[in-house]
This record gives sequence, structure tokens and C-alpha cells, in this order.
Amino acid sequence: MRTPTTDDVRPPRALRLALVSLTVGLLLLAGGAPVSAATADEQNPGGIGLRLLDAPVSAKDDPRARIYVVDHLAPGAVIERRVEVANTTDTAQELVLYPAAATIDDGTFVGAPGRELNDLASWTSVTADAATVPAGGTEIAVVRIVVPDDAAPGEQYGVVWAEARSDEADATGVVQVSRVGIRLYVSVGPGGPPAADFEIEALTAERSADGAPVVAAIVRNTGGRALDMTGTLQLSNGPGGLTAGPFPAELGRTLAIDGSEPVRVALDERLPDGPWDAVITLESGLTQRTGEATITFSAAGDPVPVTEADDAMPWAVLLGAGAVLALLVGATWSIRRQRRRRATRPAA
Repeated sequence: MRTPTTDDVRPPRALRLALVSLTVGLLLLAGGAPVSAATADEQNPGGIGLRLLDAPVSAKDDPRARIYVVDHLAPGAVIERRVEVANTTDTAQELVLYPAAATIDDGTFVGAPGRELNDLASWTSVTADAATVPAGGTEIAVVRIVVPDDAAPGEQYGVVWAEARSDEADATGVVQVSRVGIRLYVSVGPGGPPAADFEIEALTAERSADGAPVVAAIVRNTGGRALDMTGTLQLSNGPGGLTAGPFPAELGRTLAIDGSEPVRVALDERLPDGPWDAVITLESGLTQRTGEATITFSAAGDPVPVTEADDAMPWAVLLGAGAVLALLVGATWSIRRQRRRRATRPAA
């Protein structure tokens, strides 16, 4: 058994799973629930929370690995990750923790209803799997994943749930269930992990029925890992030289391997139609891409191909800055040399 050591790093306190209000129950046997990204929720002070405490040192710079269990494992590998369960309500809560299957459906990471299993969920266990968490208290549990020696290669998805449910059914005969989860992204295979990559293919600019402008970036996953997209959109050279943004991209979009999904950006309804020079920057973990296009908001919202920023551009900027710095250093050295010569020159 592998126990967490100094090879694991502890994410900052700000990286937390959203607290889920116990007053908003999920209907038992309802459809799968989207598993939200991990962010603090100050608007909802009472609920149950779940956050990851450990991440591999090899992924210490990857923000996804500090929120979700993201790993590449060889057949036969065993890993353990600690999670913290928090109860911010004013009463003790009896919680159960368990793994379940998950899928990526239409750009959303969806946890399976109930305790439905897939291969990854069947390899996963949680200790302790039940706890009574006092009001304002926390408990630590350990998630253990044991990959079989004959596991098939590929990436699988799962979720570890912390669940609270009502003791009795309500007047309609429905038992209410509230749960919050941590996503599992685990690829299996020999060697290093598959590369993550994506392309921004086009931008569409349209106005909704109520006249609000929306930009959608069509993004294709061209790598070997699922992606969770974040990013911003900047507008410039608009009518009268206007500049607007940056505007944040819609959160919660997950791209399956070989999948293509729109990543939407909602804009200020006061923006004129354009044309605008649009620059969108999207990222997932450590992978980042930037696309540029000239757009005009219209009812049709026709896609406009983007020009992806050349990876060599930052190096050109750095080289140019280095050349300027070298010139400044050379000029400073020359001035100091001339001053020293004057200071040592004999008086007439």
C-alpha cells in the first residue's frame, strides 16, 4: 500500500469543491448529476464540502491535478489520495463516501446516478466510507485506486461522492439526496501519459433572442486526455476604436477525446455589432492556445475561421527584449568606461 508522503503536495485552501446546500436535494434515482469545478462558494455558507488534499509533485503546476484526481497509471499500479469532508451546517451530518462511474456527455462531466460502476469505479475504494461529521467539523478519508494487471489501455472517468440523505421520504414518497464529488480522470497504459492538446477552429458571434451578444469558440480535442476548458475573450478595434474585455469563458465545458464542443463567452449587451478584432485564449491545465478572428454580431452567427497564434511569437518577443537589454547593458558599460578614462587622465 502506498501512503501519501512528501512526494505529494497540498493545494492551497482556496482550491475547494463548491459547497452543496443540504436544502436542495437531488431526487433519488434521478439522472446523472454534473460534477462542478472546485471553487469556494461564499454565497452558500451551509452545506457539505469535499476537497482533494494530495496531488503528485509531477503535476504540481497543473491546476486540474490540484482539484481532481488526474493521473496516468500503468497496469498493476496503486495510488492513494486523501480527501477532506467538511460540514459547514449547524448540525451533525451522517455522510457516506463511495465511488461511481462518470461520463462526458455534450461537453459536461456527468456522474452516474446512484452507485453505478464502470471499470475505474470498480478499482476505487474509499476509507472510511461512512462518517458522522459534527457541525463545523471535518473528516479525512483515503481514496485508493488499484489498477488490475490486465487493465485495458485508455482513459476512464469516475467520481468519488460524499452523500447525505433524508431519513424518511417526504409527502410525495421521495427520498432527498444531496451529494458533492471529486472527479477522477485516470488513463491506463505503459510509459508516460498521453499528450493533451486542442485546436480552436472557429468563432461565431451572434445575438440571443433578447439581444445579448455571445461568442462561441468551436474547440476540438486533438490530444489523448479529456480537457476542462477555461479562458478569456478580448475585443479591440471596434466601432470608433472601442476596446472591450477581457470576458471570461463559460465554465464547466469538458471536451472528450476526439470531441468538438462550443466554449461560450457571454458579453455586455451594450456592445455594438462591430466589426471587432477578437482574441480568445483558452486553456486546460498546462495546455494553452490562442485564436484570432474578425467578428461581427448578427442573428445568423456564421462561423469565422480563426488564426491560431504562432508558438514562436513569445520567443520572438523574448529574443527582441533580450537584444534591447544587451544594447542597454553595452551602452551602460561604454559610458562607465569613458568616465573611468576621464577620471584617470592626468591634469593639463
